[in-house]
Amino acid sequence: MEQLGLFLDTFENALWGYLGFPILMVLGLILTFQSRFIQFRKLPTVIKQFFSLLFSRDQAKRGVHPMQAFFAGVGGCVGVGNVVGICTAVQMGGPGALFWIWVTAIVGGMVKYAEVYLGMRYRQANGKGSYNGGPMYFLQRVFTSSWPPLIVCVLLCVYGVEIYQFSIVKDSLVHNWGFNQYAVIFSLLGLVLFAGAGGVRRVGNIASMIMPLFVLIYLSMGGWLLLQNIDKFPAVIASVFASAFSSHAAVGGFAGSTLLMTISQGVRRGCYSGDLGIGYASVIHAESSAQIPERQASLVIFEIFMDAFLICSASVLTILVTDVWHQPITTDMLVQSALATYFPYMNFFMPFLLFLLGYTTVNSYFCVGIKCAEYLSPKRGRLLYYVYAALALLLFSFVESSKAQ
Repeated sequence: MEQLGLFLDTFENALWGYLGFPILMVLGLILTFQSRFIQFRKLPTVIKQFFSLLFSRDQAKRGVHPMQAFFAGVGGCVGVGNVVGICTAVQMGGPGALFWIWVTAIVGGMVKYAEVYLGMRYRQANGKGSYNGGPMYFLQRVFTSSWPPLIVCVLLCVYGVEIYQFSIVKDSLVHNWGFNQYAVIFSLLGLVLFAGAGGVRRVGNIASMIMPLFVLIYLSMGGWLLLQNIDKFPAVIASVFASAFSSHAAVGGFAGSTLLMTISQGVRRGCYSGDLGIGYASVIHAESSAQIPERQASLVIFEIFMDAFLICSASVLTILVTDVWHQPITTDMLVQSALATYFPYMNFFMPFLLFLLGYTTVNSYFCVGIKCAEYLSPKRGRLLYYVYAALALLLFSFVESSKAQ
């Protein structure tokens, strides 16, 4: 297992360093210029559209409400990576990684916008009163061969079982609350299967109840902490920009970083947090009852803004202003340690937050995996995917979460 983990880490570093990072940024820049910076021009309109849809109860005959699709997408985007994974970028790349997370959201977010737009434009009506869409459908318009869509579909099936976040939630509940691990594993698995059985509609309904609660609690706590350290804020922001364009010397438990490491960590974690270039969002949003692709795709702009500039920024700034980022603390404990300096009982409260995040993320990806499995095998795909997901989640529940990642 250790050898396999080392090989996968090496492969991931090479993939991101030489292929993923250049392609994502170049493509994002091209789309940004072609759209005349739509992510800036349309942001006020998108925010207005979001609140208009939020209080709308209109339901079309086919598809799910646009906000159900939005929250189902946000459930997959905003996850444990926003609290735990995002801190890895700072621990390895220094404060400047936050700047490159912002850049990745601005530029790379256009790739996600394009995915959702294409998913909406080339979707197909199904016999269940909704739509099927995603990379496997719009790639058919590009390639004469059926292999590229099939390969992407298989990869989404594999990616659709979020073993890492399932494992993180399980470990957090077991270690902090003392629950029996078998009870936690099977209860959580049952909740995931229940959500997936209801499709995007049920996943969206669950996420629409959980995500606003998490955002309100987390940003309130982070905002209060930042206000208590407002005197340190200018120096922290200055270090973010200064470190973004230079190497960072070793400080305390921080080993230091090169400029390339800072950029790489910021871009990598920004992509992981925002799920940029994955393709899952187009599968979910394609089920929206909205008839104009631009309107549904524009909601992704608000999603990326909330993900990177609110939640990720709150996590990173929290560990920077409290100065815990370069202390010898494991990544999964950084935010908890920072918040614990101002809020009591974080060892009881943090597992609750991680459950809210992890559960919605696992649900969203599982839902996408089911739809991809049905694309591959309309008759047996769903059943086979349930078996595969159950076995994978159960198996990796007993593996160290870092190995599952």
